[in-house]
Amino acid sequence: MKPSPGSQPAPTGVEAKDVVSFLRDNPGFLNEHPDLLSELDPPKRNGGKGVFDFQEAMIRRLRDRIEETTDVARELIDTSRENLNSQSRVHECVLRLLDANSFEQLINLVQTDVAVVLDMDVVMLAVESANAEDFPVRSVTLVPPGFVDRLIGADRDMLLRAHISGDPDLFGGAATLVQSDALVRLRISASSPPALLAFGHRDPEKFHPGQATELIGFLSAVLAQLVRIWLDLPE
Repeated sequence: MKPSPGSQPAPTGVEAKDVVSFLRDNPGFLNEHPDLLSELDPPKRNGGKGVFDFQEAMIRRLRDRIEETTDVARELIDTSRENLNSQSRVHECVLRLLDANSFEQLINLVQTDVAVVLDMDVVMLAVESANAEDFPVRSVTLVPPGFVDRLIGADRDMLLRAHISGDPDLFGGAATLVQSDALVRLRISASSPPALLAFGHRDPEKFHPGQATELIGFLSAVLAQLVRIWLDLPE
């Protein structure tokens, strides 16, 4: 029976030689589609000179893929656990700061409880002031005018540094311990002097550029709000 006018001819089936030709022309095809290996029937082992064991190669490749997938999954799980742990610690710090009964206690909690909960060697609140009498709490680290911009940069709110020597003007006697730090600008009030919250750690890679900063940014923002409230400052 002849096909009716305008009808399309039936597609010709793919022959084995076509598959062989395609794979030879595209040697990386199975690398790009490793899932196909699990659907193929491996050849029987025939042995003999010059005979390649394709089955062994497929099994080895599948095993490598499984190991890679397992490693990625394990890394994701570890990262998720670490992030959840860090989030819980930051939330605990916020709750402790909210329980402060005075401004002096608030600052002391920053340097004691926050440092302990976050497993930091030192946490300091630094405020720019040319006169030590300008700030009501002696435990605050006073730094000269322009210090925050010089250290962090005028156009940035945060700086993470690895493999450093701690700044004694910032960390005082604990500076010798600090080998990495995170510095966060505190935007307390338009009428308050520039300030920053400094986290110091003895691990030289505890903080490093490119690290996620949402949690310490959140904690610093909460502290800035609480300082403004305690000192009754305008926004």
